[in-house]
Amino acid sequence: MKKLLLISFLFSFTSVFAQDLDSYIELLKSDLKTDKKAIITEVMQFDETQSAAFWPIYKEFEYELDKLSEKRIANIKDFAANYDVLSDEKANQLIETAFDFQDDRLDLNKKYYEKFSEALGAIVAAKYMQLEYEIQSLIDLSINSNLPLAKKPGAQ
Repeated sequence: MKKLLLISFLFSFTSVFAQDLDSYIELLKSDLKTDKKAIITEVMQFDETQSAAFWPIYKEFEYELDKLSEKRIANIKDFAANYDVLSDEKANQLIETAFDFQDDRLDLNKKYYEKFSEALGAIVAAKYMQLEYEIQSLIDLSINSNLPLAKKPGAQ
């Protein structure tokens, strides 16, 4: 049920992206954090010991993920600012930054899988990382579905 709420929340932003980028980002970040914790709690069903081990590591993970997401947000804002005057050089820079974000996020996921695995065991850690990957994929889909494709200046 919570997964469906997250999906509907993410897709409720269709076309909002182009209208008000900063509001979109702030609303997505704040509501997502609340919904994400509820989803994790419901799906993972930690016992007391697991919960005590998981949430402090999760807090560190979310902090690092938020810092990393600022790189993505800055790149999206840069794309929006240059959309109508996009040059080959700028397009290359933007896509390289997007690739770097994806690589850095994968490295972060791997790093925290190890921490979760040490604290909770590999099966529980793998289950959480599967859930995290699903959430990240939904966020990616929501953002990407609202980003226009790159175009040459003056092209339709």
